[in-house]
Amino acid sequence: MPKSTAAPQPKPPQLKPRKMPVQRRSAQTVEAVLEAAARILETLGLDGYTTNAVAQRAGVSIGSLYQYFPNRDALTVALIERETAQLAADIDAATLLENSRDCVRALVRAAVAHQMRRPVLARIIDFEERRLPVGERDQRITDTVHAALVDALGRKPGAPKLHDVSLVAHDLLAIVRGMVDYAGERDERDAVVLEARVMRAVDGYVAQSRQVGDAKTE
Repeated sequence: MPKSTAAPQPKPPQLKPRKMPVQRRSAQTVEAVLEAAARILETLGLDGYTTNAVAQRAGVSIGSLYQYFPNRDALTVALIERETAQLAADIDAATLLENSRDCVRALVRAAVAHQMRRPVLARIIDFEERRLPVGERDQRITDTVHAALVDALGRKPGAPKLHDVSLVAHDLLAIVRGMVDYAGERDERDAVVLEARVMRAVDGYVAQSRQVGDAKTE
């Protein structure tokens, strides 16, 4: 049989760390590298974002950086994970609130804070998330927020009577994500004002959904 002339497919880039820090000193090195990456993205953008620049900013050798991160994309994924960890913690805290609207507001506040805490970095990370294959992680966050909204709107005290709680939760996710992401693209910096606007949209949609739900159950 003739040999295949098809060109070999390139290997996908390695996006996981080479190793995880175990000792305190190595954990501090990784944190210094991640913070250096964040600051370079904030000040120089993607054009100045190289592993050499990150290592120099972190005060470590390029060899030390490569001990943990095989390439720039792997470093970026680790930075995305670090920034998402605070969002996940805020979501968990929101779910502990007893009142329905308090929980929904806390979830909105978590989304706004995620965008506004370091707005320049957040915008670049949003761009990189669309480029890199991190959809599974994004879907986990989306599923977690959706479940929290379903619980807040369907089970907590003060919850509105809705015809389809899951559908309303999906729509609220789209509303919040759209408003917050677009505010980030416009370089908004006032978290309080943005939260108030998003809550007006959320409250309005919930009110309309309640009316539709009540009408269908009469």
